[in-house]
Order: sequence, then structure tokens, then C-alpha cells
Amino acid sequence: MNRKVLLAVTALMLGSTAHASAEDLVIGFTMAKTGPFVSLASNNEIAVDMAVDEINAAGGINGNKIKVVKFDSAGDPKQSVLAVQQFAQDNNALAVVGPFSSGEARVAFAAGERLGIVSMSMSSSAPGIAAPFKYAFRNTVDEGVVIGTVLKSLVARKLPASSAAIAYATDDAVSKSVGTAVLPGLFTEAKIPLKGSVDFQYKAFDLSPQVSQPAQMKADVIGFGAPPEAMINLAKEMKRQGVTGRLIAGTTVADPDLPARFGDAGEGTLIGTTFYDDLNDATRKFVKDFGERATKAGSSRKVPNQSDASSYDIVYMYAEAMKKGKVTGAPAKVAEERTAIRDQLRAQKDLPTVEGKITFGENGDSVKPIYVIEARGGRWNLFDAGGAK
Repeated sequence: MNRKVLLAVTALMLGSTAHASAEDLVIGFTMAKTGPFVSLASNNEIAVDMAVDEINAAGGINGNKIKVVKFDSAGDPKQSVLAVQQFAQDNNALAVVGPFSSGEARVAFAAGERLGIVSMSMSSSAPGIAAPFKYAFRNTVDEGVVIGTVLKSLVARKLPASSAAIAYATDDAVSKSVGTAVLPGLFTEAKIPLKGSVDFQYKAFDLSPQVSQPAQMKADVIGFGAPPEAMINLAKEMKRQGVTGRLIAGTTVADPDLPARFGDAGEGTLIGTTFYDDLNDATRKFVKDFGERATKAGSSRKVPNQSDASSYDIVYMYAEAMKKGKVTGAPAKVAEERTAIRDQLRAQKDLPTVEGKITFGENGDSVKPIYVIEARGGRWNLFDAGGAK
């Protein structure tokens, strides 16, 4: 769907007000503007503010405006719990955008469940984190599904895949899960012999000892689990040591600037993502508007990544749930209106967004397109959209 048409439809839906009200519809936003995820998360705020401005300019929701209250957790799980508590108890928030990471989501979702407030992560992708909770959602796809799609595309194209190795960070929840559970299972399922694994601290600068191990393994495919900075260091050290295996990864490294930061060390790297910036007119318009805001904000990164697109879409999903749930923002109704938002999200089917059509599964994770992209010539190029629906 053309994004201009989408916004017009949204304006029609959200602007058809039954009555005017002075109540704000408060949404909490747990950011990771500082801390270990800053390279991926720093511009989520731009995306959230952009969505809120668009919705409010279109008339808001049933005559009410969205108001965002923000808390920088710095990627710290303890701070993410404090954020949920503050939003729910002090700000009368109706829902929460965030937190960013799987480590944060594990504890923030539990806090949100106790308080009866919906939280929706824009990036957490370790398997099964939202499943135990009724008020927890993730506008993300399980890393097993994402990397599985990458591996299937690689095999279908008949690229070298006679053996595999794994490299992963131990000090990040999703990276460790990818390295110890997701990748071994996927390689077994694909009948690709696993020669071995190597683990490391993602903040480590010198990865030469770790890379020496896959250098000896001479694997065709090297599955990776860690944040982008670690992957850059690993790829450069692999090139220095003559490792020729193709790196594959999931959403933990879905940074639009990563191919340029790799230099020629990461050529051929394949990853899965739920947002591809050059897919159609809608994504290109989103990229343009985002870039203008990023420039005004003085951000060094002008192109949105998948967590930016996810954050933007979360606001629109909340807006649609509030509209359908007839949410008013009245303090006396906050508990029941939080539950109404939850129920509308559970019932959501194929909502059009900049990422594609989104539905929520029973486990609280979104069901949406997966795009396989390849690092070539300093940018991501679409390798396979076979996982897109």
C-alpha cells in the first residue's frame, strides 16, 4: 500500500471523532538512547515522535491527542522495570513502547503484567519472551524464524554450505540464545555439519584468539550472534586471518550503516530483517521523512533501521487499538482501557504498516514479512523476499 494512501486512511480512521475531550492519551516510551544498544536504538525516539505528530495532526484518536512520556533505561533491565512502574503508577500511561532488548523485556514484561499495562518491544527477539504474559507484545520476529529464513535462502541459492561454525557473545541475552540454542538447531535441521563454536564478550576489542578457531575450522557458513560493533570487529579480524566463510545473522545486526562500516571485510554477509528501506514507495517516503527529522536532530544516522520502523509502527498499532477500543484517557477508566488496548491488539489482523501487514500470534510476537539482505558495495541489497508475505 502506498504510504500516502496509508496515512490518508489512517487520518480518516483516527480523525472520525465521536466527541471532543480534553484528556491526553498517554503512552510511555522506554528508550535505549545510551548504553550498549545505542547504535541501533538511538533514533527510535525520532520514529516515535514522527508517528505521534502524524496521528495528532490527523485529528488524534476520538478527538484526543497522544502524549508521550519518556524514560532512558540505557539498556539496563533494572531501569526498564522502573520505567514501566513510573509510566503505570505516576503517569497514568495506557501502554508502553519498549523496552529495546531481550534482557530488559524479560523483567519489564513481568512488571507490566503485574500492573496490567501493555508493553511492546521494538527489538527483543530471543525466543519466547512475550509468550508467558497476557499484556506483553513484541513487534519483532523470533530470531529462530529470521535466521532460519536466511539459511533457507542461502541453501536455495546453492551457495556453499557444506559445513558451519558459530560465533556469539555471552554477555547479551539474545546473542547467547542465538549462539547456544537457535543456530545449533537450525544447522542440524538443515543437515549442515557444525564444526564448532566460539564465544566472546561483545565489548572485546581484540578477537584474534577467537577468530583463530573458525580459521582452523574452514567452515563455509559462520552463524553469528552479537551486536553490530562486535560483528564489525569479527569480520575485520576474519579477513586479516584469511577466513572465507560467509557470515549469516539475524536482527541483532540490522544496522543500515553496517555494510559501510564493514568496509570490504563483510562483503557477502547475509542477515534477516523485517524492514527494507528501498522496498517500495511507502518505505522510501518513510525513509525521506525520517531522514529530514534526523538531520534536524543532528543525528549522524539518517536512514531508519528495523527497530526505528518497528517503533513507528507500534505507535500506529496502539492508535488503532485505542480507536477500536473507544479509549478516552479518563483517569477513572485507565485500568479497563489498558485491557481494551490489549484485547484489540490480540485481535489485530493484517494491519498495513511500513514494515508490511502485521498480525499478532498467540505468543505475543508479530507475524510480518522477513527480508533477506546482503552486504555488497557498502550497502544492504535485497537478496530474497521469499519470507515476505
